[in-house]
Amino acid sequence: MIPIRDENPTRRTPFVTVSFILANCLVFFYQISLPPSVHAAFILQFGAVPNQILSPSAHLSNLPVHWLPIITSMFLHGGLFHLGGNMLYLWIFGNNIEDRLGHIGFVFFYLAGGIAAAFTHILMQPNSTIPMVGASGAISAVLGAYMILYPRARVVLLIWFFIFIRFVRVPAFLVLGIWFAMQISGVFSSPEASIAWYAHIGGFLAGVILIMASGKSRKKQP
Repeated sequence: MIPIRDENPTRRTPFVTVSFILANCLVFFYQISLPPSVHAAFILQFGAVPNQILSPSAHLSNLPVHWLPIITSMFLHGGLFHLGGNMLYLWIFGNNIEDRLGHIGFVFFYLAGGIAAAFTHILMQPNSTIPMVGASGAISAVLGAYMILYPRARVVLLIWFFIFIRFVRVPAFLVLGIWFAMQISGVFSSPEASIAWYAHIGGFLAGVILIMASGKSRKKQP
C-alpha cells in the first residue's frame, strides 16, 4: 500500500515543502559522496544519539551545540529507500499543511514536530547508542496535522501484491489511521528494529496537538 497522491488542491505554491525536500536530497547525496569511515563519523556527529543527548557531562553553557543533532538528524537518511519514502510522504501531505499554515508557519511547525519526535525517541530509548536519522519524525507531525484538517480528503493508493496491481481512492483518515496503528504495532512486535517507532508516534501526536493549538483546525474545509 503506497500513497501516490492526494486529491486535495492548494492555493499556495509549496515553496517550503519543496525546499525541505531539496535540502534532504542534497544532504543525502553529500553523505554518499563521503568515504565509509568519514560517513560513519558524520552520522555519529550529526545524528541524534540518545545517550549522548542525555549525557550528564553536558554543561548548560554548551547545550545549544550539544543538542544541535536533534535538528541536523532531520536531514540525514540511512539509504535511498529511506529518503525516497520520507520525501514521498512529505510531498503528498506537506503542501496542504503549508497551504493552511503559511510558509513561515509551516517552517516552525515542521521543526517543532521533528524536535518533539526526537525527544520522544530519546526519552523512550535513553541508553541507545544508535544515531537516529531521518525526516520521518517531522513528517509524522505533518501526517498528524493532515489527519485533523483533512480527514475526508481522498488519497490515491497503489495496491501491489505480486501480479495484482490496482489504484484505489480512500479517505485520508483511513490511510493515516492504518499508518499510525502500524507504528504502535511496531513498538510491540519489533522494538529492537532499526526504526524509531517512538519518534513516529511522538511526531504524529505532536502534529495533532500543534495544529489544534494553532487554531487552524477550527476553519471549515473548502
